[in-house]
This record gives sequence, structure tokens and C-alpha cells, in this order.
Amino acid sequence: MEEKHQPEQAPELVKESRRQVIKNLGIGAALLGAGALLHSGQVRAEGSSPAATAQPAGPKARVPALPDSNWQNNVLRMQRELQQALKKKTGRAPWVMVIDRQKCVGCLSCTVACKAENALPPGVVYRPVLEEEVGQYPNVARVFTPRPCMHCDNPPCVQVCPVGATYKRPDGIVAIDYDQCIGCRYCLAACPYDARSFDFGDYYTKGTPELQPYELVPNHEYGKHWSRSDGSPVGNARKCTFCIHRVEEGILPACVTTCIGGATYFGDASLEGGLVRELISSGKTFRLKEELGAAPRVYYLS
Repeated sequence: MEEKHQPEQAPELVKESRRQVIKNLGIGAALLGAGALLHSGQVRAEGSSPAATAQPAGPKARVPALPDSNWQNNVLRMQRELQQALKKKTGRAPWVMVIDRQKCVGCLSCTVACKAENALPPGVVYRPVLEEEVGQYPNVARVFTPRPCMHCDNPPCVQVCPVGATYKRPDGIVAIDYDQCIGCRYCLAACPYDARSFDFGDYYTKGTPELQPYELVPNHEYGKHWSRSDGSPVGNARKCTFCIHRVEEGILPACVTTCIGGATYFGDASLEGGLVRELISSGKTFRLKEELGAAPRVYYLS
């Protein structure tokens, strides 16, 4: 039986065929990579990360455009709306926070990010996550409730401060003047949310041969440079500031950008069409201990 042979390809054709295959593979990989980046909704502004603390991007930070589709990344949307709010020519943006408890998985990313962002010492926590078990066995579940400062519109802490160190800003932020604070801790007792801590000047590496450099890093709360070796905020009451030092530079709070479940929202409550305004108006929100009349500016989605 006569054996049939396929005609051999010329070496030039074989090389050309391989070259075309490699070229096609390269184009395909590039398209897949571009699609993955688009779908992931990159949070970082060009050349920087919103969670970075060393070099804030500033009010002129370039924010990537939202994808031209029905799909939207909420962090990018909030970033864009934040910068819109900062451009207001009249009045100050009334900042609010909304937390979706159904999306919170209790990972404590926000707690750790807040610790790092504000260089917090032992015993000072701005954003704990409360945990509770609900239901009856075997139908039980765990519910997580992040609890920052509520930045109340009628704050009890302001009313009891004997020296006016705690005050309400026009943008809704309840702030502390560390230079004015005398450390009496009346505000800690008055806060119905237990949202304040006292800085006793402790260090994590206290009692070891050497304090580690990371414990001596200054923080930048309220847009100022605070070194622990110079006194304040040691000996002062401390609390969450809504990362106002970041917000005023056009960057979202650290807890918002690091939440893996997308459970935390932040923005201008008065911005027409804004995400936080949309959530607050949904009729699905509540506030902790509303019956006390403090009027907190942190809302929770039920």
C-alpha cells in the first residue's frame, strides 16, 4: 500500500506561522488584561494610592473616569463626588457616613487602616467593630457593627467640655483642639457611643531595649503635624475625625478605601444625586440611639 506523505512546508513559512501565532497570543493577552483592569475598577489615582499617607494626592488628584456602562465602582463614584463637594463656592459640605451592616464581614480592615493612618498608640481605637450573635440555634448569624465617632449634630461631648476644646465645625465634623484640651475626660463620660479614647502616652514597644521608629511617627490629624515627643495629643481625648486631613485633600477616609466588602460610604449629604444622599433617602437607614437626641451623622443600612 502506497504511503502518503504531506508536503513539507518551507522553513520561511514555518517561521512566519509561528510568528503570527505568538503575535495573536500577545494581542489576546493584552485584551484580557485590559478587560480585567476595567472590571476591577481600579481605586488608585494615577501614580498614587488613596490609602497612602506619606504623600497625599492633594485636591488636584486625578481620578480615573468611571466605565462607560451600567456597572459602577462605588469607591470611584464617591471619590469623584468628594472632589465635586470640595469645589462648592458657597457653604461647607455636610459630611456624613453610611455603613451597610449586611456587607460588613468583620475583617477589621477599617480598624487596622485607621490605626495606621493616624499612628494610634495602645489603648486608642477610633473605629472598633462591635460583634454580636443573633437568632437561635441552629439558625444563628453574626452581625458586625463598625462604630466610628458619630459626629453628632447635637453632641453631648461639646456641651460638657469646660474649656471649649471640643467643638462642632461648619462641615459637621466634631473636632478636638489638642492644644486647648486639658485632659479632664468629661467628654469620654458624656459620649453615649463610647467613641472617645484617652491617650496616656503608651507605646507598644515600651519596656523593650528601644522604642521602634514606627511608634514615633507623627500623625496629621486636622491637617497639622503632631509629634508624640512634643506633648499633644499625649494627655488628650482622641477620636475619629472622618479623616478630615485626607478629605480636605480630596481623598476618601482610610476606612472607606480599605473596606473589602464595600460596606462604608462617605460623602456630602447635600450633593444632588450623590451616593450617600441616595442611600440616606432610601428609607432603609437607621441611627444608633436616636432616642437620645444627639442626631448622629453616621447612618446604618438595615
